[in-house]
Amino acid sequence: MKLSMRRHWYFLAPAAILGILLVGFIGGEIVKLLWNWLVPPIIGWREITFWQAFGLLALCRILFGGHGWHRSGGSNVRGRIADRMADRVAERWQHMTPEERERFRQRMRERCGFDPATGASTTP
Repeated sequence: MKLSMRRHWYFLAPAAILGILLVGFIGGEIVKLLWNWLVPPIIGWREITFWQAFGLLALCRILFGGHGWHRSGGSNVRGRIADRMADRVAERWQHMTPEERERFRQRMRERCGFDPATGASTTP
């Protein structure tokens, strides 16, 4: 079974690299075409080359982040990890006795800076 998984990765890595290059090329070409179509007639600035457009695309990615679309919650890795952790905590909580739960609450209050007796913050 492991051998077939390794073979899968050998094909997946070049495809991923090719996909990244293709997206970069298409993105740079789109930026170049839009710039050269809109900016010179409207503002009067000169046309740009593909590499200038690619650099502009990279600069915008660095400054503003994202790709212009949002991932769904199901494909978000952090969300899945948080859900899994919440499930584990809930399962452990169900197996605790009431005394263990109260001890846990007191320790959490102490760690977060709350007085266990009053629930008020100890920080000024």
